[in-house]
Amino acid sequence: MLREPEARDRAAFIELLASPEVHTYLGGPRSRDEVEREMPEAPERWPGSFVVDLDGSMIGQILLRRATGHRRPAAAGKLDLGYLFLPQAWGRGYAAEACAAALHWLAGALPGEPVVLTTQSANTASMRLAAKLGFTEVERFEAWDAEQWLGMWSPPSA
Repeated sequence: MLREPEARDRAAFIELLASPEVHTYLGGPRSRDEVEREMPEAPERWPGSFVVDLDGSMIGQILLRRATGHRRPAAAGKLDLGYLFLPQAWGRGYAAEACAAALHWLAGALPGEPVVLTTQSANTASMRLAAKLGFTEVERFEAWDAEQWLGMWSPPSA
């Protein structure tokens, strides 16, 4: 289930943001102390920010946000799909289901709005997910000492 972030999710957000496994392809984790100091008691809420809830507990986060200051002209100004899941939720299809639900929500909220997704090409799980969701490659580029993949998704025509 997708829902708004709540105060009860704070511990899961801290675990997510400080996890070395989660941040393998994202430049590495932040220290738990730093995340705990900076994390508000109640996570910020805004349209396009979802907690992925399984049986009453947060297992991940989906973000749809405007790609401002993006390094690639093809992505500038478009909505960017981001997702993070706790390692215990990996390999069960939750990311595909949650991302598809978020894209479906977006297609209703902003009909015709394209979405971009960037991942390291070495992140085979994210590459498979992007293909499964219907993202098509726009370009590959070097950033953060690794090859990055940029894909685009367009909602189905009515």
